[in-house]
Amino acid sequence: MNMQQSPEAAAEALISRATLPGLIIDKGDLPAAVRAVADMLAKTGKVYNQGGFLVRIYNEPGEAVRAVPVTQHGVTMWTHELCRPVSLDDKGHEKPVTFPERAAKMLVDTAGNLVPALDGIATGPLLADDGTIRSQEGYDPATRLYCARAPRVSVPERPSRLDAEAALLKLRAVFETFPYADSQRITACDLDVVDLTQPPGEAESAFLAALLTAICRPSLTLAPGTIITAPEISGAGSGKGLLIQAITMIAYGQTPPAFTAGTEKGELEKRIASELLQSGPAFFLDNVNGTALKSDTLASVITERPARVRVFGETRMAELNSTAWIAITGNGLSISEDLARRFLAVELDPKCDDPEARDFPEGRDGFLANIKARRAELLSAALTIWRWGRQNEMQRGKPLGSFETWASWVRDPLITLGCCDPVEAIAKAKARDPFRLRVSELFEAWWQEHRTAPIKIAELHDSVRAIADPQGRGRQYVATFIGKLSGTRAAGFVLTRQEASGKWGSASYQLRKIST
Repeated sequence: MNMQQSPEAAAEALISRATLPGLIIDKGDLPAAVRAVADMLAKTGKVYNQGGFLVRIYNEPGEAVRAVPVTQHGVTMWTHELCRPVSLDDKGHEKPVTFPERAAKMLVDTAGNLVPALDGIATGPLLADDGTIRSQEGYDPATRLYCARAPRVSVPERPSRLDAEAALLKLRAVFETFPYADSQRITACDLDVVDLTQPPGEAESAFLAALLTAICRPSLTLAPGTIITAPEISGAGSGKGLLIQAITMIAYGQTPPAFTAGTEKGELEKRIASELLQSGPAFFLDNVNGTALKSDTLASVITERPARVRVFGETRMAELNSTAWIAITGNGLSISEDLARRFLAVELDPKCDDPEARDFPEGRDGFLANIKARRAELLSAALTIWRWGRQNEMQRGKPLGSFETWASWVRDPLITLGCCDPVEAIAKAKARDPFRLRVSELFEAWWQEHRTAPIKIAELHDSVRAIADPQGRGRQYVATFIGKLSGTRAAGFVLTRQEASGKWGSASYQLRKIST
């Protein structure tokens, strides 16, 4: 390939360069040049500060809108596209120079004070508490979101209950072929489908809440994530990933790239942070099979704004104000410890040996193509339910800490329309948590052997010790494990710790029954 420019092209490039504004590089005052370049970058409408990191928005036709970190070399390249860095000689004449590496590093390291802050990317309408729906293109300072590609929606100004019921039925009909674990089924056109004459069951209700959550997520400060699970042995091909793709196609007009947990210890947390730093509207962790998922990063990001995460390959921490809808799928997947209250759980069960053989009338590719073609229609249906909920008194469900606004925007309208409360299912998810099961078993054995007597670690009965330390790792392990359980409530008990009375004494523990 001939990389040489024609004389005409070379001349045109020189003329183009000559029209760019000059940027004087004073080695004695590099911060001045850095501020000038930052101002130019900000005016492009494509460069932002995300948690202290410089990122560039990519919004190319046919590709997902995303934020990509800007490197020092990227700063240098872009600077030369926007201006002509020059130095002045002793006579004041301009001399072309390369934008200094130190200045590029300074800009990358100090982005937080020089360009607008970015919390996320919205590719759907922005919503307000009074039921207002608005579309925006470009950066929205009020929400700190970069907005693009929001479709035109048609939502009644004051939807009636009949409007909301019709909208719910429309959404249910689109997804009626999915094997919700507890749904009542009928056969229609030789297909096994949900009986739409019956109210949604727990799994379908959780799915509908997940769909509305994804749509509202950019406009909510906090919202729970979603897990979609299926049986460990016969769950492959049940449609978990397809549901995620369909939800994101309606909510965002694009499907997120899936990523997996990896195999190395600690790798998952790095991957989670890396994905969230891209500011995409959705986060999709796929194929977390046969495990109890635990993640301090997810626990923090879902319930805290800002949340601090460590950036892979760097010692710096990033502050994330993430607006991403978080979705996880897996066969035989459960959620461990405190993640349970942070996720809606959608359970699929094809109840057959070969779920992959199940199909849609138009095939799986045709199903997604249909969702894409009907995006504005289906988004309008979901927003009809949402606006109806904002304008009328709703039935209130079970409280869920940290997610009060989400509950009134998403959960309460759905349960008013006859859906199950997905928050009530969280208690069931907690009951399946392996750690909680182990602690419950431990407390029950403790009560059987010791009742309310204050007990030191060395005095624990062998049956209690065996549950605390099934691998026989020793007294120190048991002491550490029991020590971390101080204040824990499980199985109707609470464990308390009494400190040692003297310098050489040992702490003791007491189990008490609590009212449930």
